[in-house]
Amino acid sequence: MECPACGKSMVEKDFGGVQVDVCSKGCKGIWFDWQELVQLDENSEGAGNALEEALKSPRFKQEDRERLFCPKCGMAMHVHKYSSAKEVSVDECYGCGGFFLDSGEIKEIRDQYMSEEERDAYVDKLLADIPEFKELEEETKREKSKLRAPAGRKLVKFLRRDEFMLGT
Repeated sequence: MECPACGKSMVEKDFGGVQVDVCSKGCKGIWFDWQELVQLDENSEGAGNALEEALKSPRFKQEDRERLFCPKCGMAMHVHKYSSAKEVSVDECYGCGGFFLDSGEIKEIRDQYMSEEERDAYVDKLLADIPEFKELEEETKREKSKLRAPAGRKLVKFLRRDEFMLGT
């Protein structure tokens, strides 16, 4: 397989039970097939010399490069922040679910790894800073209230009828 960033041949390496493709003779990028990255994104996951070597690779990403194409299925990849590390951008193939990490990004992901609670708090903070989201949230609350009002009146009516039937 060819590296999507530099075009050099990638070699398969064992990161402690997870087989990934590494651009060892080029940019030091790493290809993760679907669901492989989530098996290695925490500090306690993975093992071995190949992983240790990848964790020591300096951070390098050519910021102005063109869009990458998936080395597995050929689709254009999408750049976005990794969900468990708010400051690390990754390249993801929406076709096959693979991820390409540039040199040093696996270490950054592990260093910035967020628990589920931290992720939820981070997303809430991001959404709170978006005025349109606040407006949408308020509108949603008003709509739900409008929908609940008739149901509440029916429930009260039913309970009153029930009280009348029981003679209380």
